[in-house]
Amino acid sequence: MALFGRMFADEEELGKKNDDRKPGKNNLQLPAWSARKPAPWRRRRILYGVVAFIALYLFFKNIPTPDHPPTTFRPTYGSSPRNPLPKSKSIPEPPAQKPPRPDKPSDAEKHYYDGPIRFYKLAISLHAIARLWGQLDDNRNVLFAASNLHSASELIPIACEMGHWDRNDVHFALMGRDDLDMDEIKLLNGVDEECKINWHDARPDFSPWSSDFRMEVSVAAALGHIQPFMHPQVVITDDQSREDAFFTKAIRTKANELGKSVVELPPDASETMMWIARLDSGSLAAWQTTYVDILIHAPPHSSGSLLRLLRSIETADYFGYRRPHLTIELPAEVDPPTMQYLEGLVWPPVDSSAAHHASQVTLRHRVPRRASTVEEASIRLVESFYPARPASSHVLVLSPQIELSPIYFHFLMYHLLDCKYSSTAPGGMEVNSLMGLSLELPNMHLNESNMFSPPKVHRESEEGRPSDEPTPFLWQSPTSNAALYFGDKWVEFHSFLTSRVSLDPRKLPERPNLVSDSYPAWLEYILELMRARGYTLLYPNFPSSRESIATLHYELFQPPEEFSRSKSVAGDTPIPPLDPKETFQTDPSAHRPKRAESTPLTTTLNSLLPLRGSPTQELANLPLLSYEGNELSPHIFESFARSFASDFRRQVGLCSVTHKAIVQPLKADDLFCDSSDDRGGLGLGELHMDGEQPFASGPREKKNVVMDDSEVRQSEFEAHLRRQAGSKEVGEEGKEKVDVKGLKEEGSISGSAAKSEKDGLEDGRTKWKDSLKKAEKAADREDGDGAKSEKDNAKEERAMYKASWKKAEKEVEIEKGDDARPKDTKDDLEGTKTGEKSSKSGGKDDEPAKKDVKTEDTEEKPRERDRGW
Repeated sequence: MALFGRMFADEEELGKKNDDRKPGKNNLQLPAWSARKPAPWRRRRILYGVVAFIALYLFFKNIPTPDHPPTTFRPTYGSSPRNPLPKSKSIPEPPAQKPPRPDKPSDAEKHYYDGPIRFYKLAISLHAIARLWGQLDDNRNVLFAASNLHSASELIPIACEMGHWDRNDVHFALMGRDDLDMDEIKLLNGVDEECKINWHDARPDFSPWSSDFRMEVSVAAALGHIQPFMHPQVVITDDQSREDAFFTKAIRTKANELGKSVVELPPDASETMMWIARLDSGSLAAWQTTYVDILIHAPPHSSGSLLRLLRSIETADYFGYRRPHLTIELPAEVDPPTMQYLEGLVWPPVDSSAAHHASQVTLRHRVPRRASTVEEASIRLVESFYPARPASSHVLVLSPQIELSPIYFHFLMYHLLDCKYSSTAPGGMEVNSLMGLSLELPNMHLNESNMFSPPKVHRESEEGRPSDEPTPFLWQSPTSNAALYFGDKWVEFHSFLTSRVSLDPRKLPERPNLVSDSYPAWLEYILELMRARGYTLLYPNFPSSRESIATLHYELFQPPEEFSRSKSVAGDTPIPPLDPKETFQTDPSAHRPKRAESTPLTTTLNSLLPLRGSPTQELANLPLLSYEGNELSPHIFESFARSFASDFRRQVGLCSVTHKAIVQPLKADDLFCDSSDDRGGLGLGELHMDGEQPFASGPREKKNVVMDDSEVRQSEFEAHLRRQAGSKEVGEEGKEKVDVKGLKEEGSISGSAAKSEKDGLEDGRTKWKDSLKKAEKAADREDGDGAKSEKDNAKEERAMYKASWKKAEKEVEIEKGDDARPKDTKDDLEGTKTGEKSSKSGGKDDEPAKKDVKTEDTEEKPRERDRGW
């Protein structure tokens, strides 16, 4: 009432006039006119009206309608994807209603929405994996991704199996249109708490109504958000025939941009590709960057066996992986059936997508010429392959007598990725010294002298009884039947063979052949490299000896071309006439096959691999065999390799005992010496005595002193000997004659010239003695029999030098005596001889020195005649 009373005055007040009101003492006199101030109630009314208008505007603006989606808020972040936080008001749910349709009708009536992309649940799960070190580039994270429920049902069993092996941190992301909740998806696929998977919901908002373009952008954007939080080493998806087209295209493009490998599993991966769950993140990361080339060397008249091998290669299962490049070394004369088959060979097969096809077959036909030598045949095969990327390109060498199993490529890729690129396997001696993989289990040694028995592991059965089970093993034995050689080791073999075949065979000791003539000649060289470096091959050994990855057939066997000529000559020997009364006999054991043939495996690879927890999963636990088949410990095996490398450098590489070998990656130059400084002396190297070299196999026709490569020093040394002995020639009777005229001309040399000749020869002798003393001291510092042989060799070389000097002295005295020798030359020889005796005695009496010289001279006379001194 007070408010309205003030607003409207009563009648009595209206009737009064202003003059009736007398001003009091407190009333002030106001001016005649002043501006009226607004009443307080008017300002509050305006404020109330503005607030009401804003409230009504916001109310009508935010009413959810089918044509206007509601405004959104940023989601909050939880702590763990396996134990999600309960839903709260701060975590909005994705909209369930349809988005507004565009004004213009789309071609796809169901998938029409192209609005902005929002991920409501992805951030929560990504922030929860911070404990897995996903911010680092190198980690254990492996990502499985699917675009629909059908693909998810195929991938989830493999992901759970990988989680059970606990070699990776497994993640699963759903990026498709299905709006089924993740908990319901796990329930439908039987996922329990034992399945160690980190789940990620990477589906955008309005995914059921999104267009293909929006879903493609969504998949790429989701993978881009996952990258900084997870840095997955590999992305595993289902076959492209079961994945959505937008998903396959986006995953390939984005993964290539991020530098990630994509593994697209075949349709029956849950049955045939379960072995992929055993690989770690490092092995899987090399999936797309690993290349395999197949190299086949076909000998003459091997048409049937070659066609059988090529058919087994074509019918094998490659589980969607790129086909290996195929190189075939054809002989000079090719059979018509072989050429007819090669004309129709299409490799790789043309797929149904009608994509551009590029042939992966290379044929190399040798020009007809004379029979190849051992060195030429080895060089021709090794030159057939050289990796462009030694770390990722490898070669599979196959013999035409081999027939491959349909799962051979499964076996090859699993062991290649696991042994070569594993990031969790210990990098011990076994891993670094592995040269390759063998697909065949041999029954004979390399020299085919004895049967080979593979090692076994002693274990206890489930009933508690001890038993011996077959196990894979490492063997220092190369093979040419079916073996994969790593690219870096093949490059090193190139370097080794280049230096090995360039050596002069006349300067090398003869060596026994450790490899049978049934194998190609290049195995002898690669065995030398394996023994010097301590390399091995991984050989398979399955429970059933009747099944194998590679089967070797002997009914169409052809010997190597470099050895076929010698065998054919031996077979053409005429048979002597037989006694008519002689009884014919034969040995049944001589007709038994050398190797028992097996059948190719047709089962899955996962059933052949060791069980979880088996000690044979790691290379360090496998038996280690020498080339002779003896099981050794890693320490002894490595010591044998060092010892062999040291002997090889001195006796084949022509290095001195003081040579310091520096091993370089991808090279074998440390096993050979080219400079005269490493060989010691005045151009003279080591003298190879009969029966004293470990590589010697028997007497040779002619033994030569290994001279230095410097022809100038060698010619000067020989000129000194000729000038002191005089030029000699052999007469008709075979007796040596001395050119007296030449000796007289030598006697006319002035005293200064004779003195300079004497000084030059004495300097040469001094240098030669110094080099021998260094060799003796180096040998004394070493231990064992090797050091003893080095010291003996040095002494024998000293004796050989003295004997040659005495022989030159005696040749001058033939027929003419002391008068035929010039005075200066005679004094030079006598002075040299006297100095030699004094240095030998070392300050003692001359008699013991003379006795020693005489004894050495007597012992070395037979060797002087043999070596042509």
